[in-house]
Amino acid sequence: MKDSKMSLKLFIVLSRAYKVVNEQVNGFIQTSGLNPTEFAVLELLYHKGPQPLQQIGGKILLASGSITYVVDKLEKKQLLKRVACPQDRRITYAAITEDGIELIERIFPEHEQNIHELLSVLSEEEMEQATAILKKLGLSIKNLS
Repeated sequence: MKDSKMSLKLFIVLSRAYKVVNEQVNGFIQTSGLNPTEFAVLELLYHKGPQPLQQIGGKILLASGSITYVVDKLEKKQLLKRVACPQDRRITYAAITEDGIELIERIFPEHEQNIHELLSVLSEEEMEQATAILKKLGLSIKNLS
């Protein structure tokens, strides 16, 4: 049996690493006038196209109750719009606007470079290993539920 102290140590190291990287990334995002959740929604819509409001939360790891609030804020900033589904009136899509596209195209390259710089302490091989290990961990836990 694996040593439980080793599991706890890994959990703490993983949590602390995530916290410091996330704080740096979120700090950059906030300089653009968005909060991290607003950025995540815009980035999703930019890269994946219009999305049903009911599905956005699952794609950006946000509770569904918070999506309406975030979408309302982005709509007020004219960065996205709601679009009714012509085939099913129960479904409403969020779609990025021209202003939203302009904003993401301006800030995303710097966001991507910021993440690259934060993680550049790792070699490409180490990044591949870490990605594989964390994916294995996440999938094994997901399969338990």
